[in-house]
Amino acid sequence: MEQLVQPISCRAFMLHTVFRRLNVKKGRFLWSVPALILMGGAMPAAAEAKKAPPPSAVPAGVSAILDPWTGPYDGVPPWDKVKPADFPAAFDAAMKQSKAEFEAILTNPAPVTFDNTIKANELSGASFNQLFSIWGVHSSNLSNPEIRTIQAEWEPKVSAFFNELQLDARWFQRVQYLYQERENLGLDKAQMRLLERTYDRLVRNGAMLNAEQKAQLIGYETEIAKKFSEFQNKVLADEESYILLTDPADVAGLPDSFVASLKAAAEAKGKTGWAVANTRSAIQPFLENSPRRDLREKIWRAFTMRGDNGDANDTNATIAEILKLRQQRAELLGFETHAHYRMADTMAKDPERAMELMMKVWPAAVARVKEEVADMQAIADQEKAGITIEPWDYRYYAEKVRKAKYDLDQNELKPYFQLDNMVAAMFDAAGKLYGMSFTENTGAVPVFEPAVRTFEVKRDGKVIGLFYLDNFARAGKRSGAWMTTYRDQYRLSGKNNITLASNNNNFVKGAGGKPTLISIDDASTLFHEFGHAIHYLNYDITWPGLGNTPRDFVEFPSQVNENWLLTPYILNTYAKHAETGEPIPQALVDKIRASDTFNQGFATVEYLSSAILDMMLHNRKDPVTDPRAFEKEALAKIGMPKEMVMRHRLPQFNHLFADDGYSAGYYSYLWSETMDADTWAAFTEKGDVWDKQTAERFRSMLLSTGNESDRIEAYRAFRGRDPDVKYIMKKRGFPVPAETE
Repeated sequence: MEQLVQPISCRAFMLHTVFRRLNVKKGRFLWSVPALILMGGAMPAAAEAKKAPPPSAVPAGVSAILDPWTGPYDGVPPWDKVKPADFPAAFDAAMKQSKAEFEAILTNPAPVTFDNTIKANELSGASFNQLFSIWGVHSSNLSNPEIRTIQAEWEPKVSAFFNELQLDARWFQRVQYLYQERENLGLDKAQMRLLERTYDRLVRNGAMLNAEQKAQLIGYETEIAKKFSEFQNKVLADEESYILLTDPADVAGLPDSFVASLKAAAEAKGKTGWAVANTRSAIQPFLENSPRRDLREKIWRAFTMRGDNGDANDTNATIAEILKLRQQRAELLGFETHAHYRMADTMAKDPERAMELMMKVWPAAVARVKEEVADMQAIADQEKAGITIEPWDYRYYAEKVRKAKYDLDQNELKPYFQLDNMVAAMFDAAGKLYGMSFTENTGAVPVFEPAVRTFEVKRDGKVIGLFYLDNFARAGKRSGAWMTTYRDQYRLSGKNNITLASNNNNFVKGAGGKPTLISIDDASTLFHEFGHAIHYLNYDITWPGLGNTPRDFVEFPSQVNENWLLTPYILNTYAKHAETGEPIPQALVDKIRASDTFNQGFATVEYLSSAILDMMLHNRKDPVTDPRAFEKEALAKIGMPKEMVMRHRLPQFNHLFADDGYSAGYYSYLWSETMDADTWAAFTEKGDVWDKQTAERFRSMLLSTGNESDRIEAYRAFRGRDPDVKYIMKKRGFPVPAETE
């Protein structure tokens, strides 16, 4: 699981912390975008509060970042006018402007009202919102040494700046007054929810601390921001390494298209041979296909030891510092542990409830892994391999089991999953379900990399968004897959209702101009990330502060969207052979369906072990000081199968240590998937998974409403009850607990 991260735009004044790269995806992707965790929600793109006069004689690139964006779609990011050297001045200018906007709200001499306080705040902060959208792409998609130097210097500064704003006693006094008078203000339901959530978040994040305690909190936040940057850069440095293979025998047995991509990667580095990048998109297909056990082990060790080699890029000490600072912050804020602090505003509410769900699934997943290992060992013994299955053997022998049990070869499938066709498929599915259309207009707006494609998005004939698609791996781009927005929809100001959304993947581009072929797993990632985009493109909300859903809801819409990938319509229409153009044979489709729950033990344990350790790590008062030892002991305690490792070992766990976004929150994939499986049942129970009535109820009640109402209540309204865990157990092919039947 690489990370999916909720696309959260940044809020100028009600921020808890800054540059928290929020991660998001169920097992495959990385959603790691520099974003702020808001006190009140997403920051609008147009500010109507009083602004400071723009600084004079600023560089053109700084003006391009901070001035209102121009061009079509209510303005688009001017990627072509920005260079890394512009960011320091842009940060400085944006902070001055934001400070002036905030002071205008705090010193307004008129009586305190909802409009001149909450609404004014909702309408402020345009410059920082734009800045963070552009900066996020540079730090995640276009990173280089210059960007990392700026990151290390400015992220702590900006963190301290926003914490000082949000902890200003004058701001809390205004909000507290409105909160106490809320029943007398004539507010509608959305306004009341926004006010109450604003107040609750301020209290939860330190507004009632004394001056000395606030200074202490700002110190913690600033140090944490430094450590996040340090962790991220160390992991990225290890991910930029590669293993160079020089003997043709080293790539024997690998698919031709994959070998060609490895050769192209080597040539791009000025090398002769085949370069295997130290990222999942290259490592996983190698482990699945290479008959060379020695190379599988070498490559597996390089990948799983990222950040854990005792060198300058080792992250263990950094993790220990982050854990200590997190616990100190939690206690200062009045919480028992960091887990309790982070989960206070989630659907699960407390660590025990999240752990309860995980432990309902864990035993069945471990039992299934034992069965899978037995099947693999039997094949290895039959082949007289003379081995005992080790972690670097799992994917390779799993493919042999798949072939033996289902006569299904992943390499037989891959030619039918062309990337461009799968992109067309996901667009078509969104059209059939939600009435959306995607028309390519690449070249009509600036992009930050030549390979980025753009699409105009309409629903019912009205333009609702612009969609950016950055599909391919390259140097300086973080691994995994993620979605973010450069601007979110809201109706408050009557402007900027056109959403600017993006999907970012790390597929290995086809060599020599040939089509890019992806695995079913990659195609599922494509649909997953697009599910996030669909969620935000369908927003129809008034208040930016009600635009951000709880962490354990974020993955829900994206996981639901994965379900349509393997439906008969999509496969029959878009799964066509790259060379012949022939549609995928029904016999092959039948094999895919027969193997639907294949290897679910591995997939579930790989993810759940990471989620369980996340909770064990953060639901404790005494911070872990030796992450390496803790990981080993904790895995032994829960009975982790020795034949595999966590999807994200702690030394490279960006979800947890490149930001706060998924810390004590990695369980959210399972929480969301429980709702996903239950929601898919709502479609299948209709007898038509394309049922427009069900799709419209899903869109209007859950996708379009942001966080305007409690998400648990919204789900109950959609389904008529709470989600039932039996559906996720059935989906994974595990025995259903008796009490859920």
